[in-house]
Amino acid sequence: MARRDPHPARPTPSPPGTDGPSSNPDGPPGSAFDPWRYRAETTVTDIDLAGYQVEASDGGVGKVDQASHAVNSSYLVVDTGPWFFGRRVMLPAGTVNHVDHNTRKVHVDRSKDQIKAAPEYDETADTDPAYRDRLGGYYGDTYSAIPPGTARER
Repeated sequence: MARRDPHPARPTPSPPGTDGPSSNPDGPPGSAFDPWRYRAETTVTDIDLAGYQVEASDGGVGKVDQASHAVNSSYLVVDTGPWFFGRRVMLPAGTVNHVDHNTRKVHVDRSKDQIKAAPEYDETADTDPAYRDRLGGYYGDTYSAIPPGTARER
């Protein structure tokens, strides 16, 4: 039996209409990706992640400016600095693979390009359901964009 990588690069998406591996790494087979909840193995409860570096699957993207740990509504706001010309992005908690508290790094399972192409962070609308649906939908859709055979098995 294959072992589960404790820090997978990205989850394995389910083909439509199958009971294959889940697109939600912590959910049962066939469950949907939940962008607004941290994964079970991600230890962030009551820890201030502000100042932690953020590592995409292909390198650093910036640092955490603020973090929310609200139940079913958690996210990170990342200051990308000069990499995105000072742009800030909101990353739903479900994109966090793991947090290394020793090195103060948050690892996410998206590439720099996927983060760069995300809807722009709007601090005036971050609690607006339509904005959150759009952002959550974008990150959920990026799972289906993973080329076949490149996702690690569970």
